[in-house]
Amino acid sequence: MVTGIEHIGLYAKDSKALADWYIDMFGCTIAYENTSKGTYFVAFADKSMIEICKASDDMLSNPALTDAGLRHIALTVSDFDAVVAKLKGADTEIVADEVTSSSGVKTIFFRDIAGNILHLISRPEPLI
Repeated sequence: MVTGIEHIGLYAKDSKALADWYIDMFGCTIAYENTSKGTYFVAFADKSMIEICKASDDMLSNPALTDAGLRHIALTVSDFDAVVAKLKGADTEIVADEVTSSSGVKTIFFRDIAGNILHLISRPEPLI
């Protein structure tokens, strides 16, 4: 029986730089690394992880937010405004700017340094 998602894998031409970006931007820690293969598992405070591996080539395209396929990773945050300020202060590419829904859900979409789309979300009440 599947009990959850342990990690999501991302490939980047410079996997070390991308791992460092997640560490610097979000306070992730290295849960595992194999520097000879360019593989890094970065872990968030809740123990969810992103596996960052060395790609053989750069991203083939710059997909739009609504193109078919896996399009974003959503990250929960305890201080939405502080993380948004940090992203904007680091000149992060914003895909869709901050929005607060009528129910108080805050979102923003942006790209990491490898071009992957991420989504910050802050909900007044969790979905489950």
